[in-house]
Amino acid sequence: MQDWKDKYASYIDKQQSSSSEQKPASGSRLSGSRLSGSRLTGELKTDLPELQARLGENGDLVVRDFLLFGAYPAAMLFFSSLVNMEQVREHVLKPLMAPPPGQSEVPEDTGGMIHYIWSTAVQVTQGTTTADLSALPQAAVKGDLILLIDGIPEALRMEMRQIEMRGVEQPQTEQVIRGPREGYVEKLENNLSLLRYRLQSTDFRIEISPLGERTQSRVALCYIDSVTDSSLVAEVMRRVSLIHTDGILDAGYIEQFIEDQPLSPFPQVQSTERPDKTVAALLEGRVAILVDGSPFALIVPALFNQFFQTVDDYTERFIMGSLIRIIRLIALACSLFFPALYVSVISYNPELLPTDFAVAISGGRAGVPFPAVLEVLIMEVSMEVLREATIRLPQMIGGALSIVGVLVIGQAAVGAGLASPITVVIVALTTIGSFATPAYNAAIALRMLRFPLILLAGMFGLYGVMIGTILILNHLLYLESFGVPYMSPYIPGKWRDLKDTLVRVPLWWMRRRPSFLHVRDTDRLPRSVPTAEIDQILRQGDETDE
Repeated sequence: MQDWKDKYASYIDKQQSSSSEQKPASGSRLSGSRLSGSRLTGELKTDLPELQARLGENGDLVVRDFLLFGAYPAAMLFFSSLVNMEQVREHVLKPLMAPPPGQSEVPEDTGGMIHYIWSTAVQVTQGTTTADLSALPQAAVKGDLILLIDGIPEALRMEMRQIEMRGVEQPQTEQVIRGPREGYVEKLENNLSLLRYRLQSTDFRIEISPLGERTQSRVALCYIDSVTDSSLVAEVMRRVSLIHTDGILDAGYIEQFIEDQPLSPFPQVQSTERPDKTVAALLEGRVAILVDGSPFALIVPALFNQFFQTVDDYTERFIMGSLIRIIRLIALACSLFFPALYVSVISYNPELLPTDFAVAISGGRAGVPFPAVLEVLIMEVSMEVLREATIRLPQMIGGALSIVGVLVIGQAAVGAGLASPITVVIVALTTIGSFATPAYNAAIALRMLRFPLILLAGMFGLYGVMIGTILILNHLLYLESFGVPYMSPYIPGKWRDLKDTLVRVPLWWMRRRPSFLHVRDTDRLPRSVPTAEIDQILRQGDETDE
C-alpha cells in the first residue's frame, strides 16, 4: 500500500500525463520509513524466532505450529485480539491441517505450493505473499494471519481482521426532524459502505493509505472524479502527505494539520457524522476525509455559510426550510451581539431606550453592586461553566443539573442582588441562541468572540461594538479554505451561488453547482421546470450568470 507522499506524487503524475490510461507502478517508489529489511531464509526454525523477537512479548500473540497437509512443517502467527478465532479455526487451520485427497496433488515448488494453498485450501477473500521479513510485524499488528512454511522463503499474509464495533445508530450531535437516521461508526469499512450505498457511481473514488508512524491509522480520501476539481484533490493529498506525527487517533488530528489558519477561532474544515451530508458535499464537488477509528468525516473546503445549514433545510419544502434558516441566523446574531448591545446601551446610551423600559431596567438594577459589564461577564462565565459541566457529566445527571442549575442559580443571583432580572434574561436568550447553531465548533467560535465584544462595549459603548464587528468581518474576509474565500458566496457574490445562502430556493432552481468550487461538471439537473413562468425566471438568471 502506498503512503500519502507516493499517492500524492502518483496523482500529480496521472494529472500531468498525456495518457490517462497509464498509471505509475505502485511499487516504483519507496519511502524512507519503508525500506526493505532482511529477507526470509525459508528455514522455519530461523524465521519464526526472528519474527517473534521483532513482535516482542505479547499476551494476545498466538503462534501455532502444525503440519501443513499433514506432511510439511509450518507455523501460523497472529494476534487473537484482532481476529475471530472461530473463523481462523474453521476457514484456515482446519483445511490447512487436513491431508489433501491425493498427496501427489500438492506441488513441491514455492510458487506452486502457495498457489495451491490459496486456490484450494484456505477460504479467505484477500491475501498476498512477501519475502520481506521486516514487513511481517506490521502486517500482524494490522490483523493479518502470517503463514510460514519450512523450505519456502515466502510468507503468506491473509487478511482476517475482525474487531467488535457498535452498530450504526442515529447521530448524536446532528439530530434531524426529517431525514436518514444513520450515522458513522468507528470502523472505516462500515463508513465507506454507507457512502457507497448512497453514491452508487463508477466515478466515486476512494484513496486509502496509512498515516501516523506508530498508529498507522488508515485514512480514506473520497471524491467524485468527474465532478471535483483535480487541483483541489491534489492540494488535499499534498497537505495530508506533509503530516508527520506518531499517531492519528481521530479525524480532529488531521483537521488541525491541514487547516489554513490554525490561530483563527472559526473552523475551516467541516466535520460531520452523517453519511447523507457527506454525499451531498461530494456531489457539490468537495472532498471528504475519513479516519479508521473515528465516527466523523472531514469536508473541505468549508465556508462560513456551511456551518449554519442542516439536513432539514433540504429535506423540507423550500418555504419551511428558508424560514427555519432565517430563524437560525437571527439566533446566531443574538448569541453574538445581545450581551454587548445590552452593556453598551445601559452604560453609555440609555436614552436610546423607551422611557418606560429604561425605568423598569433601572428599577431592576437597583442594589446591584457591579457595573453592567462586570455583571454580564460574571453571568456569562457562570453559564459557560454550567454548560461545560452539563456536557461532561453522565447523561442522566447532566439533564437534571442543567435545569436545576439554571433555575436555582438564576433565582439566587437575583434574590441576592448580584444580578438584575433583565441581565438574567439577556444571558438566557444568548445561551439559547448559541444552542441554535448546528455546528458545535462554529458555536464555540461565537462564544469566544462574545467576551471581547462585551469588553469593547464596556469601554467604548456602541462604538466598541462597531469596532469589534468590523474586526470580525475583516478577519472573515481574510480567511480562506483550500484556496476558496471563506465568505463565499457572499463576497465575491454571484447570483447562482446566492440561491442557497440566507434563504433556499427550490431544488429545481439550483441547476448548477457552486462556481467557487471550480468543478468539472457544472450542471446538476437539466433545464426542466414545472411551469413556463419559472422557466422564464431561470432563463433570466442564466443570462445574468453568463
